[in-house]
Amino acid sequence: MNQDRVPRAWQAVCPLDEIVPNTGVCALVDGEQVAVFHVNDGHAHAAVYAIENFDPGSQAAVLSRGLIGSLGERVVVASPIYKHHFDLRTGECLETPAYSVSAFDTRVENGQVWVAV
Repeated sequence: MNQDRVPRAWQAVCPLDEIVPNTGVCALVDGEQVAVFHVNDGHAHAAVYAIENFDPGSQAAVLSRGLIGSLGERVVVASPIYKHHFDLRTGECLETPAYSVSAFDTRVENGQVWVAV
């Protein structure tokens, strides 16, 4: 989660099984487009991440449609337009740190994905 964002509340997004593993979806969270990703390593270890959906490099709301992968120990999404890589844990843009986006805390409870707002 971005250090200057303190969660006020949690918002339900959708059931986890409605997000295809290793893809993302766009959700409206507290009036803001958020890219929510379901990352599964193939061994029943699932994680959920959420970052802003807006890609500052392309000026388009497209990050939820990016390709998930890893660079070293980092789990990232590659923007579908200019292929900038965003760390799903922190929102940091690896190629251009000035393009970094906010990251949000997530949790899965009773099969439901929740995002901190």
